Amino acid sequence: MSRLHDLYELQGQSPWLDNLRRDYLTGGHLADLVENGIRGVTSTPTIFAKAIAGEDDYDEQFGQLLTDHSVEDAYWELVITDIRDALRILRPVHDASDGVDGYVSVEVAPSLAHDSQGTMIAARHLHERINEPNVFVKIPATTQGVDAIHTMIAEGHSINVTLIFGLDRYESVIEAYMSGLETYAANGAADLSHVRSVASFFISRVDTEVDQRIEALASQDPSNAADLLAMRGRAAIAQAQRAYAIFLERFSGPRWEALAAKGAKVQRPLWASTSTKNPAYPDLAYVDNLIGPDTINTMPDQTVAAVIEHGKIARTVDATLDEAQRVIDTLVRAGINFEDVADTLENEGVASFSKSFDELIAALTDKSISMNAAR
Repeated sequence: MSRLHDLYELQGQSPWLDNLRRDYLTGGHLADLVENGIRGVTSTPTIFAKAIAGEDDYDEQFGQLLTDHSVEDAYWELVITDIRDALRILRPVHDASDGVDGYVSVEVAPSLAHDSQGTMIAARHLHERINEPNVFVKIPATTQGVDAIHTMIAEGHSINVTLIFGLDRYESVIEAYMSGLETYAANGAADLSHVRSVASFFISRVDTEVDQRIEALASQDPSNAADLLAMRGRAAIAQAQRAYAIFLERFSGPRWEALAAKGAKVQRPLWASTSTKNPAYPDLAYVDNLIGPDTINTMPDQTVAAVIEHGKIARTVDATLDEAQRVIDTLVRAGINFEDVADTLENEGVASFSKSFDELIAALTDKSISMNAAR
């Protein structure tokens, strides 16, 4: 068995793939990864933008769709086709794990990030269109998104909460999930076991942002520069480890036990953005240090390959919780405002996905003009 299997079998962590392309589906690559231990798939507007703009595999279907679809509607048909095919490949994992894994995630349009009502309409539509037990609809954890998440859970939908960058917002996401389950039960649901959710906590981008702020502080205080610069690359792992401690605390005790008695399942933390952006850091820094039960790590292809080759399979996510808190406290004293870091990264994340989506629609519009001219 590969190290991907070991992650799950020995440590209870599910390795997922953070990528989806049509040639992975038609050429058997995703099926091979699943056989080697991949247990789920996540996608983003940026991932689909790269896939659709970079491959000709979509051209035939796109051309057919243009006869009676707008460009944007055609885009969603392309996406849903890929999601359905991936769901079929992952369904055996879902069934064998009794609904723990085997999920494929599709995100609502990024333009809805600050629109609760629009998000709920889009999420319901995607769930109705795809109508498979192993689909997650992704909703960003903006303030408006958290409101939508509560309602979606209260209606019995399974949700992947994405773009979580800070501990305060993570607490709000957990509350939305638990209160949503309570509302669902109060409205007559006797069995909560089919409602699933994951909370996607972004990792590497935190270090990118905090490192920049550390370097700015060091340049302003040369006498403490060495100590400050020594803290680079430590914020993201420390914050994620503290998030896991929050997870353990919130999904225990009388309130959670009352929900669990009705079949409720924990909302697992999902570590996202786990490829290292700084080449000075170990390639598996955001994998090897965040391994533990009831967690997921969704990884791009190169990180998956690195885990298979030299990943360390040991429980680490809660091995040094006191040290993780010390790192955060030290950075706060130095002048790092983690709430502002989270706000900055959330805004950047939403803007990045929106930009990718808009650029793809523009590229598809140009392609549609060329296709129509060639007919």
